[in-house]
Amino acid sequence: NNDTEDEERLWRDLIMERVTKSADACLTAINIMTSPNMPKAVYIEDIIERVIQYTKFHLQNTLYPQYDPVYRVDPHGVGVLSSKAKRAKCSTHKQRVIVMLYNKVCDIVSSLSELLEIQLLTDTTILQVSSMGITPFFVENVSELQLCAIKLVTAVFSRYEKHRQLILEEIFTSLARLPTSKRSLRNF
Repeated sequence: NNDTEDEERLWRDLIMERVTKSADACLTAINIMTSPNMPKAVYIEDIIERVIQYTKFHLQNTLYPQYDPVYRVDPHGVGVLSSKAKRAKCSTHKQRVIVMLYNKVCDIVSSLSELLEIQLLTDTTILQVSSMGITPFFVENVSELQLCAIKLVTAVFSRYEKHRQLILEEIFTSLARLPTSKRSLRNF
């Protein structure tokens, strides 16, 4: 039994090492693109899209479940707990590697907003970016990410007039789903 636990821990460590290296690669690419006086050849759409996909995936599947228990999936499939019950059972201790990933993802989101000021992106990419920017407003315990997301959504809103209506609709739809009791009010 101890061998399987060691093996699982080694797999987890290996996976998290790869996730962290991928975050570093995303940050490196974005930092190069947001450096001053870069030639147009640096803004490779495929790389930008992959950075956005990576960020979105790890927000949804790694970070939101770690920071807000409402986003956790019960691995045993036993009963559906209310969001209040999930939050009550939540531990506030975070693994160092998760905190490190969270900080890197915040940097990526912030750098994406800088990239939007420099380079025009396709409509499909902007749709991905704006949904990625709006979601954190409705997640608990991610205030640094929320600040980065405000910067990102503001950049999209100011630069892409066609997307303003969609951003507002997405915010209002999400607001309608929020709890209405005073105890459950969100910061943003």
